[in-house]
Amino acid sequence: MPTPTGKSTRAERLAQPLAREVAEQVAADHGVCIRPVSLRRTDIGTGRTEVIDVPCGSTLESRCPACANRKRSLRRSQCEEGWHLTTEPVVEPDPPTEEQQGWVEQRAMVTAERDRLAATGTADPEQLATLDAAIADLDEEITASGLRGSVTRSASATSGPRRVRSTKRRQDVPDLPRRPMTRKTVGRAFTDPSSGKVFRPSLFLTLTLDSYGRVFSDGTPVDPSTYDYRRAARDTLHFSKLIDRFVQNLRRVAGFDVQYFASVEPQRRLAPHLHMATRGTLPRAELRQIAAATYHQVWWPTADEVRFEGDHLPVWHETAGTFLDPGTGEILPTWDEALDEIDAAPDPEPFHVVRFGRQVDAKGVVAGTEDAARCVRYLAKYLTKDIADCHAAETIRQEQHVDRLIETLRFEPCSPRCSNWLRYGIQPQDPKAGLRPGFCRSKAHRREHLGYAGRRVLVSRKWSGKTLADHKADRLAWVLEALGINGVKSGPTNEDPGNNEHTRPPALTSVDSGDYAWELARPTDPDVAPREQRLLRAVGEALKRRAQLDAARTPVPSAMERAA
Repeated sequence: MPTPTGKSTRAERLAQPLAREVAEQVAADHGVCIRPVSLRRTDIGTGRTEVIDVPCGSTLESRCPACANRKRSLRRSQCEEGWHLTTEPVVEPDPPTEEQQGWVEQRAMVTAERDRLAATGTADPEQLATLDAAIADLDEEITASGLRGSVTRSASATSGPRRVRSTKRRQDVPDLPRRPMTRKTVGRAFTDPSSGKVFRPSLFLTLTLDSYGRVFSDGTPVDPSTYDYRRAARDTLHFSKLIDRFVQNLRRVAGFDVQYFASVEPQRRLAPHLHMATRGTLPRAELRQIAAATYHQVWWPTADEVRFEGDHLPVWHETAGTFLDPGTGEILPTWDEALDEIDAAPDPEPFHVVRFGRQVDAKGVVAGTEDAARCVRYLAKYLTKDIADCHAAETIRQEQHVDRLIETLRFEPCSPRCSNWLRYGIQPQDPKAGLRPGFCRSKAHRREHLGYAGRRVLVSRKWSGKTLADHKADRLAWVLEALGINGVKSGPTNEDPGNNEHTRPPALTSVDSGDYAWELARPTDPDVAPREQRLLRAVGEALKRRAQLDAARTPVPSAMERAA
């Protein structure tokens, strides 16, 4: 209540909700992006400019709930559409146009002329440089014409020899059966002899990493002093490679191009595990055998002995472009030299070997069942959260468990370019000034990622025959069709949902037509409204669109029903 003077106290004012936060909450409740990006669109013909807000597209609910929920819903649609396909998702590319063929023919002529001059050994360097520049220009024109990839690798893009190591399997893993490969992605069908109904089941797999010590039900170790945090950190850093190896082995055993939709999330003990929906099925015994035989060897230099720490760190030599030992002034071994030492060893051992644990959960799923819908929801359950937010620390023991893992990850090398290699007396790949152990900028060392820097969603290329942009376009086409918007011409939209002369909204049309120039607008620009005002305007537009869509989906009563 106000004071006798009529003024509220500071505590009362602080208890009042902030208008900005209420605007964000209202926007999130109506599916509106709370962090819109302002773009300035300029009409190339007339020079007229206007500011248009576009969604931020964040995949994290903590940053933008509306955009994250849309992304998760889109992933669920992608998973559902490709999981139980009965026909091969074949995507035929469009035939090349005359323009595209012409650019490739010119590229072939210039390439042949350059190779002929280079083969003589007496070519003018300036002439070769001119031809190289012409080849680069032609490559840009080929890409701009709409061709994917490149017709050939340029002469300047050649790299050094690739390191090749023996692919002989380890002796401590079981052998795997190998079936002849067939060019199909659809799994085997089964017929019920009693009813004659055909079933084409698929699989839902859950794979976990090995144990690092006994843990309580909350995921914290029973004895932190014996819990193997180093192995847990290294397994997490290289978990994405282990997934790749599992997919390779799965396809070799199955005998066809198994397609998958997978998501990675942490367990309560903070170790990542994999949920994977695969098209087709395999016996449970073979799945367990594949998991036991799957491993990934990391061939890096050893990082067990700390040579430099604290203030005693390698020194950067600006002239030589290399790191020196601060005590002796000697040049530290380069990354290639450290790998050469591994190759020269008579019996080399890998830096680390990643394996799955014994727990392998697999269940058959049939299309159209509640079990299938439940699995899809489970796959998308944590996609909008950071890995560290999936199981938030609620007790002191859980916080300490996270702190110990983060401290171990801080000094573990995450890649050949990681600055932590200096801690172990080795220069990272492509060294540069300013590198310091314990301060690598890779997201693998950040607390919100807990060591896993790979993609959270893994989708095979032939899962549904569509990209994520294609699935998004399908949703847009459905909305436009529901509203009766069939045109693609630019211009203002008609508010009548029953009018078939509707056109796409200006922002969408301009992207398609290519008649506009776009640039990022700054929040301090005079024509950019405050964020709160833009949020309220977006909420009003969302409510208007929702009303139009509801009206379009409501059946129109017949004349008899109106008369009644």
